[in-house]
Amino acid sequence: MQLLGDLTQPVDNTAHLLLTSELAFCKHHHMSTNIFVSYATADLARSTAFYTALGATINPLFTDDNATCLVWDDNIYLMVLKREFFATFTDKQIADPATSAQVQIAFSRDSREEVDAVAEAGLAAGGSEPRPAQDLGFMYSRDLEDPDGNIVAFLWMAPEAVEQGPAEYSAAQAQA
Repeated sequence: MQLLGDLTQPVDNTAHLLLTSELAFCKHHHMSTNIFVSYATADLARSTAFYTALGATINPLFTDDNATCLVWDDNIYLMVLKREFFATFTDKQIADPATSAQVQIAFSRDSREEVDAVAEAGLAAGGSEPRPAQDLGFMYSRDLEDPDGNIVAFLWMAPEAVEQGPAEYSAAQAQA
């Protein structure tokens, strides 16, 4: 199965027409930056189940036997690729996430409770928590490792700390 299908053939389904229209629009208008993060996996089905349990949805237009495109929001995507397919994008050695950390992705949440809920969903879906939750007062975070060992974190930060910066926020809290 091809990742994008044969884009030279006519299509008659609405999703493909919409995508074609969006691509044509983007050629002539400024579009926002999208972020695509790719992770290699030893088990595509297991990784897909893990990340959908965390709240990501699957974009079927960019999903096939080699990869799953997981949508976090309108501009953030996680591409989970079979290790062999991931290797076609680089000449470098593919790190083993069970023994090496190369990158950590962190997603914000609107509350501490949402951080806990998504972390618990990840644990129930086969992930592990490599360290205890970090509570810095102005920020609360939990790290998860997916079943392959890739690190994904979820955090909440006090809106005032975002506006003022952590040092100023902490100083104001100390005076209160």
